Amino acid sequence: MRTVTFGRTGLEITPVGFGAWAIGGSNWAFGWGEQDDHESVSAIQRALELGINWVDTAAQYGLGHSEEVVRRAVEGVEPRPLIFTKGGQPEGPNRTSYQSLRRDSLRRECEGSLERLGVDAIDLYQIHWPIPDDEVEEGWSTLAQLKEEGLVRHIGASNFSVGQLERAESISPVEALQPPYSLLDREVEAEILPYCEEHGIGVIVYSPMSSGLLTGRMTRERIASLPDDDWRRKSARFREPELSRALELVERVKAIAERHGVSPGAVAVAWTLRHAAVHGAIVGFRRPDQVDPIVAAADLELSDDDVAEILGDA
Repeated sequence: MRTVTFGRTGLEITPVGFGAWAIGGSNWAFGWGEQDDHESVSAIQRALELGINWVDTAAQYGLGHSEEVVRRAVEGVEPRPLIFTKGGQPEGPNRTSYQSLRRDSLRRECEGSLERLGVDAIDLYQIHWPIPDDEVEEGWSTLAQLKEEGLVRHIGASNFSVGQLERAESISPVEALQPPYSLLDREVEAEILPYCEEHGIGVIVYSPMSSGLLTGRMTRERIASLPDDDWRRKSARFREPELSRALELVERVKAIAERHGVSPGAVAVAWTLRHAAVHGAIVGFRRPDQVDPIVAAADLELSDDDVAEILGDA
């Protein structure tokens, strides 16, 4: 699989990366229902076999469980894939998490991630959310210090606004940003992506298939049958009136997918990769059979006519 230079980091990454949110399992606030760890490990290993060279996880995913599964999957793999993770949401009581960007808290989280992942240094360490806002400077200073100490190789942010990026930049360069971006979530096109492109900040986008809505397999019946501990049951995007608009879009995506001989999910991911500021898309897989149909996005080139049809402008 081809690679691209990931902004200021200088890392060479594949356009598609493995997203490890869902494999965190259930029994936490944003779980996707019960997961099979063996299947999760097999999914990661299949992605690596197909050439994907980075995995994005977070301490919050399953309150550490996702990182433990990632470790199992990559142990002994050579060359080891790049490992990206996040902090800023430490575990609280009763399997909850809270928001903190305080120095001591972030350091404890980083040390915990290093231990669970079984690595000497994290390739990219990111602030998960800029919350509380008044702790952004302390949090970013802490990440810069962790990089100086060699505990992390590169530092980035997730879900930051342009204003928050500028505040962080005044302390130490922001090497990477992870924002949400999909055909159903385009807010970052206005200011955030242009800012990153202008300043050389690497961008990896999350939820390019809008948490499964753009895979072509999500129906009203399937949504109704989601387990109670799947966070999507409570999401406005999976309810009316947003759901009908999403499913109408999916029909147009399906038509383009059929034309190219690929899956609708691959088209949705490839659409995000067309933006000049975007270096990679984080795609969540939970089983090995889910990997192959989406990996095609890395080499799929959508024409202007394809895009116009998808957006309903044709």
